[in-house]
Amino acid sequence: MKKSIQSTVYVIFVIVTFITLAKSFMVYENPFSFYENPLVWLALIGFVLVVVLKEVVNVLAIKRATELQNEKDGIVPEPSNAWIQKLLKSWTKAKAIEEEQEIVLDHDYDGIRELDNSLPPWWIYMFYATIIFAVVYLVRFEVLDGDNQVVEYNKAVAEAKAALNKYKATAKDLITAENVTLLTDAKDLSRGRAVFNLNCASCHQKDGGGSIGPNLTDEYWILGGGIKNVFATISNGGRDGKGMIAWDKTLKTADIAKVASYVLTLQGTTPTVAKAPQGEIWTEE
Repeated sequence: MKKSIQSTVYVIFVIVTFITLAKSFMVYENPFSFYENPLVWLALIGFVLVVVLKEVVNVLAIKRATELQNEKDGIVPEPSNAWIQKLLKSWTKAKAIEEEQEIVLDHDYDGIRELDNSLPPWWIYMFYATIIFAVVYLVRFEVLDGDNQVVEYNKAVAEAKAALNKYKATAKDLITAENVTLLTDAKDLSRGRAVFNLNCASCHQKDGGGSIGPNLTDEYWILGGGIKNVFATISNGGRDGKGMIAWDKTLKTADIAKVASYVLTLQGTTPTVAKAPQGEIWTEE
């Protein structure tokens, strides 16, 4: 009688709570917004927890009742992890301590006796697998002359370079030393001057006369003049160990193109203090 009353109360609670929550969700404009309806969501979460906990209690009660009945009937159920024990036994062929007498060898060394255990199946199967692998490897790379690691690496590098070149050829707005063009728009040159003053003037002076870095106003160039060479020099850096750092990790390629174009506008100007020429005279081909 007591259980029937509890079940009836529980069913009524579930039905009433569900209807109440449903109507609460229908009232709000955004019923699934947690920030607008936190209390409704908390009530929903509480309702779900009550239902789940009730079912867990039922399962535990049934399990306990089954155990008591088995004890009463003298039934010893198989442990839940029995399948694991069977699997381990089949894969190790391990003998229980009570059965070790069957595999004890006759010889005795100062009271130490040896068990005649057989190799575990998992070890044997792995050994067979290594033999099969060795045969396949021998045929693949020695008989059929398959590609070794060096050849595979070179092929992968070649494929990556081909994919990169294809991307460069089709990608829009990708500026490289091969496709860069001289910019003449006033807005681009203004941006180039701003970037130059911020990053380059400390070594080349604002007027390009040169200080630590070379003079940018004369016709002498260490790594070549022209928009492509200047762009490449700014991107990749100057001479190893004593030249300018590479700016491709700091500046965007679009800004490098604008700086390179601005640098070329300094050609032929008269700086306040001009550093002696460095490099060789460069002429456009």
